[in-house]
Amino acid sequence: MLHRILPLATAAALALAAPAWAQATRATDALLDQLGLPQTVAVMRQEGLDYGAELALDMLPGGGGRSWTEVVQRIYDTDRMEATVRDGFATAWAEEDVPLEGVTGFFASDAGQKVIRLEISAREAMTDPGVEEAARDAYRVSADESDPRLGLIGDFIEANDLIDANVVGAMNSSYEFYAGLVDGGAFEMSEEEILAVVWDSEADSRSDTREWLYAYMMLAYRPLEEAALRDYVELASSPQGRALNRALFAGFDRMYGEISYALGLALARQMTAQEL
Repeated sequence: MLHRILPLATAAALALAAPAWAQATRATDALLDQLGLPQTVAVMRQEGLDYGAELALDMLPGGGGRSWTEVVQRIYDTDRMEATVRDGFATAWAEEDVPLEGVTGFFASDAGQKVIRLEISAREAMTDPGVEEAARDAYRVSADESDPRLGLIGDFIEANDLIDANVVGAMNSSYEFYAGLVDGGAFEMSEEEILAVVWDSEADSRSDTREWLYAYMMLAYRPLEEAALRDYVELASSPQGRALNRALFAGFDRMYGEISYALGLALARQMTAQEL
């Protein structure tokens, strides 16, 4: 295979930039460690394994069996998932005109680490369908009773466009999943047809995302004192906080896109193999 040769000027520029890029990447990696990325990815892997099992029940005769389970386990490889997020985050952060120190101080503090532990614990807990439904029920009750924390959480969600960002990310992942199914030979669909199917679910996805976000954040932040929650919301609403959120979405969206395509492709191969 031939590889395109970089022009000498470009190669020289990359060589000069490499130390600075490496230093910046070490800084973003340190922040992601503060944010509990390895633990978060571990939870996401469990979510993915559960989702893979659901896909098999819905789309593969007999649930796919051991071979499908092994495929899904390989797709949800935590080392690869984490590396993808780190690369995507570092690239996105480099485009933000915001000093990293604006957020590292908070997340290095005891208060910041408590927030991270609560977020990861709540997400892990919600992998249990019973816990998730209970959290959703608790949110509905809180909404009816005008819980003052809902206002703060609403400010957090609005400041970072969390509903739109999650819906767009989910739709992109859905598109990649269908693209994988098509490329794997399971279906014949044009790009326009895939887009139509994805957009058809937008309203339901938005409604479900809104409820899930509020339920999750109410569960995660309930142990926080209201003053601590206000401090966190203030950081999240600042230019530094919004930049952090955009960079995180860039990293995780890249990860989910790659995984979704791989799942669709692998599922298509399983489906066509069983047909043979």
